Amino acid sequence: MSTDLTGQLGNAFNSFVSSGIVQLILDSIVLYLFVVWLAAAFWAFRDMHERTENPVMPYVAAALILLPTPFFFFLGVIVYRVIRPAERLGEVYERNLTEEALLAEVEAVRTCRGCDRRVNEAWIICPWCRTRLNRVCPNCDRLVGLDWTLCAWCGNDFERPITADRPVTSSMVGVPRPEGIGQAVPARPAGGTIGNSTPAVGG
Repeated sequence: MSTDLTGQLGNAFNSFVSSGIVQLILDSIVLYLFVVWLAAAFWAFRDMHERTENPVMPYVAAALILLPTPFFFFLGVIVYRVIRPAERLGEVYERNLTEEALLAEVEAVRTCRGCDRRVNEAWIICPWCRTRLNRVCPNCDRLVGLDWTLCAWCGNDFERPITADRPVTSSMVGVPRPEGIGQAVPARPAGGTIGNSTPAVGG
């Protein structure tokens, strides 16, 4: 009796599986798994391409999904999610830009090297510790840095001394000197006059 019942159940199951509707559903499931398998491999390829500059790693990620076959590809997806880089290249680039912007903002805040207080760029001397911050160009009266070798505004070279002597030209050579110019004037004796002295009267 039990054998007949088992045989009837087996025949019913075989007839159910062999029916056209069930075969269509099974084929649709297999096709769906196949499409999801390929889509997961393509997703892993694109995702790894956005996370690394190595041209080989995207193909390795896709192969990690394709090797387990369409029925076990989810195991490859789990392994890929564990070993993939945490950040995309765009996220790393934005983070680096943010850090550089913060660093530039910190460097833009000028502080006194003597007391580390915040000072203005137009100040010449620190009002707290009297440390010299800038100097004035003697040629254009613009503020310049203490470590500048020349003025960025007028081009004045600070390392070249400025001579106040008038240069001697060729036109000045051989010109006779006027009489009396450059000659020593005799000293006037005390209580007398220059030249012949007048004799004293009644001597």
